[in-house]
Amino acid sequence: MTKALLVIDVQNDYFTGGNQELVGMEYAASNVRRVLEHFRTANLPVFHVQHLAVQDGANFFVPHTKGCEINEEVQPNETEIVVTKNYPNSFRDTGLDEALKKAGITELVVVGAMTHMCIDTTVRAAFDLGYVNTVLSDACATRALDFKGWHIRAADVHVAFLAALQVPFATVITTSEYLNAA
Repeated sequence: MTKALLVIDVQNDYFTGGNQELVGMEYAASNVRRVLEHFRTANLPVFHVQHLAVQDGANFFVPHTKGCEINEEVQPNETEIVVTKNYPNSFRDTGLDEALKKAGITELVVVGAMTHMCIDTTVRAAFDLGYVNTVLSDACATRALDFKGWHIRAADVHVAFLAALQVPFATVITTSEYLNAA
């Protein structure tokens, strides 16, 4: 099995002061950085996904703004592929699947944001495409949600979606658990 790191939407608008701040994004990004350094040191492939909003009225990830840029904590280097997307699913209308297959990738280590949106939809799509997935729980972040008068705290959203992904879509572990086993 050939493994790659998939870094999804670690972009400025999700950080403090951005247009769509996530709870714990700085902490998640520090863990993304740790696993990114591991992949670079081991000379393993890294793919970054950058979301660009195209719908009218979008207020975050607007093209040509600082908010849509990949955060400096995890900036791609010259050997890493950056795939742009316009939907939560990183495979929809992108060349991601083709690029992964061309590189011989069969296993993905997934990190980034938002747990309940782009991480969830991408991991489920990757599973359907035949990839073996590992999600690093503390290298992902999300936000609180409201539904019909219910307020769901970000921590509850995060763990609920990770719990739903763990069988059968992915192995869900922490960054330290992953790095200690690597």
